[in-house]
Amino acid sequence: MSKFDEIRYFHDDEVNDALAEVSRDPMMKALMNFTFPGTEEQIWLEQFKNIHSISDFQHHFVAHTVRQILAKSSDGLTTSGFDRLDKNTPYLFVSNHRDIVLDTSLLNLVLLESGHIMTASAIGDNLVKRNFLNVLAKLNRNFLVQRGLSLRDQLRSSQTMSEYIDQQLHHENRSVWIAQREGRTKNGNDATQQGVLKMLAMAAGDQPLTDYFKSLKIVPVSISYEYDPTDSLKMPQLLAQHRDEEYIKGKNEDFTTMLSGILGQKKRIHLHAGHVIDKELDEIAAHIDNKNKQLQAIAQIIDDSIIRNYKLWPTKYIAYDLIHNTNTYASQYTEQEKQLFIRRLEMRIDPKDPVSREYFLTMYANPLINKLKSEGKPLV
Repeated sequence: MSKFDEIRYFHDDEVNDALAEVSRDPMMKALMNFTFPGTEEQIWLEQFKNIHSISDFQHHFVAHTVRQILAKSSDGLTTSGFDRLDKNTPYLFVSNHRDIVLDTSLLNLVLLESGHIMTASAIGDNLVKRNFLNVLAKLNRNFLVQRGLSLRDQLRSSQTMSEYIDQQLHHENRSVWIAQREGRTKNGNDATQQGVLKMLAMAAGDQPLTDYFKSLKIVPVSISYEYDPTDSLKMPQLLAQHRDEEYIKGKNEDFTTMLSGILGQKKRIHLHAGHVIDKELDEIAAHIDNKNKQLQAIAQIIDDSIIRNYKLWPTKYIAYDLIHNTNTYASQYTEQEKQLFIRRLEMRIDPKDPVSREYFLTMYANPLINKLKSEGKPLV
C-alpha cells in the first residue's frame, strides 16, 4: 500500500484491467458512440484490449473525444504562449477554472498536439462518485482532491496531496494541473485562493518558501470561453448568495453540469500559457519576510497573469455595455453578436428579474472589469 493509493491515478499495469471493468458500462457505450459515431461496438471493444498505458488511452481515445467536443460544440480552440515552454520540462499549470471537465482536457490536448509533457490533473472526489466516472478519471491521469473531510482529516489529506504533486513534478517528470481555487469560478472573478498555495507549500520541508515555489515552475494558465455553456446553471448559487441563503446542490447537479459543459455551445475558446514564475519569487524573497504575505504576493502574481492574458471575447464587452447602458465598447462587437447574446440571456434566465439579469451579465463582464482595474483604467 502506498500512502498515495487513496488519491492517485492508475499505474500503467492497471490500465487494461480497469478499462475492461467499465467497457460494458452503458456510459462507456454512449461515450464511444459520441467519439466514433457509426463504429460497431465490437471494434472499439477489441481496440481496448491493446490499451496498456494511460498514454495509449489518451492518444487513441481521449484526444479523439475532446476533438469531437470541439467540433460539435465550439467554433474552435486557439492558443498562445505554449511555444515558450520547454517540451521536456514538467510544469505546474495553475489555471482559472470555468468548466469541470474541459479546462484540463483542452489543456492536455494542446500539450499532446504540441509535444509537451501532459498533466496529472486534480479533480474533486465529489465529481466522480459513480464508479464509471471514477475509473474514467483515473484512466485519464486525474488524481483526487478529497472533499467533505473533518478539519484534522483535511490537514492530512492536504499534506498527502502536496507530497503527491511534488512527487509528480520532481520524481516522475510529470506536469500537473490544478485550479487556482476550490471549485469553479461562478461570477467571472478569477482569484487564487491562498489555501491552494498553502497546500502546495506543505511539501517544501526546510526549504525557503520562494525557493520551493521556484522548483515547481508555476505557469499561470488563462482559459476563456466566448459562451460559458454552464452560465445559467451557475445562477441558482449566485442568487442564493445574494439572498444570504445556504445553497444545497441537487442530487445529480454535478453530473448535469459536466454534461452541459461538454455538450453546450461555447463558440470560441482560447488558452494562454503565461511566463514561468521565477524572477518574481526573488523579488518576494528580497522584500517580504512573512510567509503568509509571501503567499499573498505569489497569489497576486498568478492573478495578474491570468487576468492580463485572459482573451476578451465580444461577449465580455457586450455584457459590460448592457450593464452600464452604454456603447463604450461597441467597436469590439457587431450588432449581430449583440443580438445573439441578448437572445441567449433571454432564453436562459428571466430577463424581467433585474437581479438575475445583473448577475448573468456581471458573470460575463467581470474579466473585462478586472482587466481594466489591473491596468488602472477607469470604469464607466
